[in-house]
Amino acid sequence: MPQHVPVPSTESSELPTPELSTGPGGPAPVGRNDRGSRGRWRIPRRPPDAALLTLLLATGLWVYALPRIGFREMGDYGLLDRLPAAYYLSLLVLTAGFVLSLRRAGTAPWWPAAHCAALLFALKAPPAVLYDAVRYPWASKHDAIVNTLLANGELRPGASLSGNMSAYDQWPGFFTLNAGLVRAFGVQSAAAYANWAPIVVGLLMMPVLVLIYRTFCEDWRLIWAAVWIFQLANWVGQDYFAPQALAYLLHLTVLAVVLRHFVRPGSAGRLRDRTYLDPVAAPVPPPTGPRQRAVCVVILAPLIAAINATHQLTPVMLTICLLALSFTRRYRNYGLLVVAALLMLTWDLTMGRPLFVETLSTIKKSIGELTENSRAGYAGQLTGPGPELAGTANVAMVLAIAVLAGAAVVLRRRLTRSALPLLLVSVAPVPLFAVNDYGGEMLFRVYLFALPGGAFFAAAALVPAVAGTHRSRAKALRRRIAAVALPAVLLVLLAGFLPSYYGKEKMFYTPPEETALVTKTLDDAPDGSLILATSGSFPQALHRYDRLDHWFFAEQALPENEKMLKDPAAYLAAGIPPGEKAYVVLTRTQDIYTAGEGLLPPGGFETLRRKLSVSPLFRTVESHPYGVVLEYRPATP
Repeated sequence: MPQHVPVPSTESSELPTPELSTGPGGPAPVGRNDRGSRGRWRIPRRPPDAALLTLLLATGLWVYALPRIGFREMGDYGLLDRLPAAYYLSLLVLTAGFVLSLRRAGTAPWWPAAHCAALLFALKAPPAVLYDAVRYPWASKHDAIVNTLLANGELRPGASLSGNMSAYDQWPGFFTLNAGLVRAFGVQSAAAYANWAPIVVGLLMMPVLVLIYRTFCEDWRLIWAAVWIFQLANWVGQDYFAPQALAYLLHLTVLAVVLRHFVRPGSAGRLRDRTYLDPVAAPVPPPTGPRQRAVCVVILAPLIAAINATHQLTPVMLTICLLALSFTRRYRNYGLLVVAALLMLTWDLTMGRPLFVETLSTIKKSIGELTENSRAGYAGQLTGPGPELAGTANVAMVLAIAVLAGAAVVLRRRLTRSALPLLLVSVAPVPLFAVNDYGGEMLFRVYLFALPGGAFFAAAALVPAVAGTHRSRAKALRRRIAAVALPAVLLVLLAGFLPSYYGKEKMFYTPPEETALVTKTLDDAPDGSLILATSGSFPQALHRYDRLDHWFFAEQALPENEKMLKDPAAYLAAGIPPGEKAYVVLTRTQDIYTAGEGLLPPGGFETLRRKLSVSPLFRTVESHPYGVVLEYRPATP
């Protein structure tokens, strides 16, 4: 006699393991006797259970901790030792709730989805809620570009602008969009919402990741575990208020459409045989004919064009990924690859031609320089407890994801066969290490573009496959190991994310007083003046960039800066064109940045400030606890 027990999906990947499915609120396995004392069949109750309770508890702890975060008094460890115990406890409770929510991921996927959204908010929302300045000083230059676009109402892609600002006029998509948003929201500038970019982009990215993962997997436990790992492993900070964040979202969107709607007829072969596949593998998407793929190309062309109008590197990454997919019989579609390549070349040879030609000249010198191209930052070495800990955590996080993903590729070969396109897309950007260093950021960009696939395979190493109801000792052992390994690894990744993301936070928060000092100085500087600073990593560094010239004289190798410190006044005077008005702006954030990034030796910034202040070549215009402004006064003949 059939039972009136809700039966989970017939897809084997959505059946929870017995260990994960039993307990409060878990779905009962098929065949379980749920008769009451009078022999009546009853439907098991499905209360919100621990998933909701942990979510509410974590939210309460996070809200309690938020006003107690001492971001204005950060020390050597950035924000790490300024986060109260309640904040860390909220993350632990949230992690526990997520693991519990995976019990019913097949029948109630909204619970792990809610926990993933809560994790994103818990990890990255504190600066958006608390800070009274734009996080990341260099993000203020993007706000400056939006303001300049609104003020001038035009772009000048051929203009020669200092501070490497010409490229932004050549790839203006992100700034044009935000100029429209500023007008639509009625705010004074994009700075009003800039700190919310990581949360908005992260929320928009979640359904795109789910679409990609769902293409290769039917197990919602694995899918949401991959999304969770992606959140923890996305510490590189490329989702801030910048063109890369928007271009990356569009890049993943294009890949999601390609993976789901560009399957060639007759290309799946044995991948349509369930006995050949991993138990959690999804069937290959239905094939599409030439006409359907042509329609998809027409639909995707505007998205690809938007990527090309937004960012320089992302179109290259997208083209490489599409090329990698063409090596598989399943996605051998040269039409879209040709369209992507032509759109990229068309933009590079028209709007982006000045930077494109300049980049070609640098590639001649950098091609094949693997060690140099994989360096991080300019030329310094991280110094100080917080930056050093962040650097170590960065390396550990990369290795952890690589080891987990590698283990899944080896141990779950049948899943790897069906998800081979995702693996190819993940490794496709790696050869770019042999081409260019991208201003010391190629390491972070390659990791970022490899992360979606890396997170999926890392999750596959932690979430065991479910093959029907058959049990064996080996499978039971794997499930018991996974029951311990999954939460343990998630906690380790959480421990790695926090120093990676917040260990250098002292460089990223700038007091409003410093911003006001710089803004006033640059507003008062006559058009055509030269602004000198150690680096461009300070608030409003490129304010009025279209009317002022800039020289960030310490963005070079440490030995060169040590020579400069012997006589900084003469060094700077030699680089200032005759007759040009020049101002030196030295701020608190520059001090922290040049020390943490190893651009100047210990005490080097104070030495620079002291020697320039007493030099007859420079006159102090304004001295402030957050910085000093000096005017260049050349000696008269």
